[in-house]
Amino acid sequence: MDAEWQAIWLTLKLASVTTVILLVIGTPLAWWLARTRHWLRQPIAAVVAMPLVLPPTVLGFYLLILMGPNGPVGELTQSLGLGTLPFTFEGLVVASIIYSLPFTVQPLQTAFESVNSRMLEVAATLRASSFDRFVTVAMPLARSGFLTAAVLTFAHTVGEFGVILMIGGNIPGETRVLSVAIYDHVESMEYARAHWLAAGLLAFSFVVLVSLYLINGRAAIRRNP
Repeated sequence: MDAEWQAIWLTLKLASVTTVILLVIGTPLAWWLARTRHWLRQPIAAVVAMPLVLPPTVLGFYLLILMGPNGPVGELTQSLGLGTLPFTFEGLVVASIIYSLPFTVQPLQTAFESVNSRMLEVAATLRASSFDRFVTVAMPLARSGFLTAAVLTFAHTVGEFGVILMIGGNIPGETRVLSVAIYDHVESMEYARAHWLAAGLLAFSFVVLVSLYLINGRAAIRRNP
């Protein structure tokens, strides 16, 4: 059972790190996509959304090549004395960031698009800088989008399998997360142990979705009393 708790801890750690990094990266990207009219908007939006339709094994395969010893990213990390990223926790983080990117950016983009431009213009007339308008006006008005993005990103990372298996393999204590542990138990015909972990993920997913619906429902009521 110690191996199971180790997998649970590693999964929660991976999901937490991925969520924090993606909120930092995804927020300015979502703001740009929501406000810009640049011709690159649609191509970049398509790249962001690609993990939604691309098979995880395809994404994992190309990440493995890029981050491998002969890939451009792998050569860079080796030249910096960092070794290669595949089959390490850091590699899992990189893969999870790319695979969960749309689950952060799209809710934030939708929230930013709903921000009333008139309020931003009023703030500008009060000599608020672009950064001040973003922090004091846009972000508070988009708080439900931040919550949705954080919850979806965390939950999606917890349930990742294909990309994780391709990049991380099945190394106990290093890359063996919950989804891989379940797969490993099923392969070994240890159905009772697999059921224990799978039932936990099922309950977790249900609670996350119900909580998200309740939060969004209350936010909609506040906006339209």
